[in-house]
Amino acid sequence: MRSGGITAAALSLGLAACSPGGFSASKEAVFAPSVDPRGTMEDQLTVGHRLMNAGEYELALSAFRLAAADQGLTPEVVASLGSVNLALGRLNQAETLLRRAVKEDPDNPGAWNNLGVVLIERGQTAEAAQVFQRAFALDNGESDAIRDNLRLALAKMENSQYDPEAEQEYKLVRRGSSDFLIRPTQ
Repeated sequence: MRSGGITAAALSLGLAACSPGGFSASKEAVFAPSVDPRGTMEDQLTVGHRLMNAGEYELALSAFRLAAADQGLTPEVVASLGSVNLALGRLNQAETLLRRAVKEDPDNPGAWNNLGVVLIERGQTAEAAQVFQRAFALDNGESDAIRDNLRLALAKMENSQYDPEAEQEYKLVRRGSSDFLIRPTQ
């Protein structure tokens, strides 16, 4: 039994010696590039938006937190944190952050739109319609996503009676770096 273990160890050592480079590190190994200490760091807010576009919401959240540490909790950073929490389905956190963002920067149509999406998701249709109207006015009607969200909120308000046969499922669709659209599922 003991000779079998010794034979296996000798065989694995012999095979390791046969690999390119023997017992030393291979010259062909791929390593990460070195860090240039004089290089400039990419803006973490930009990194976060790129990660949101790629669907990497947890990484985007980390990037937005780094942006907050670097720039402070500016309205843009707070709105970005709210948007990523919305994408992660954390509606309470998203609502708190987006309300803070629109309070500090009431002229940001994207933050108003995302707040409206949170409110629709939470069943607060009347307030969501008002929020979408504000976003639509601030955007001068240029965003299709805001227009569609406003239409949906107004339609839900008009058809507020509960009809189990007419009930539709809705899904959240991401458009752009931080805009969300509510669509009925087929």
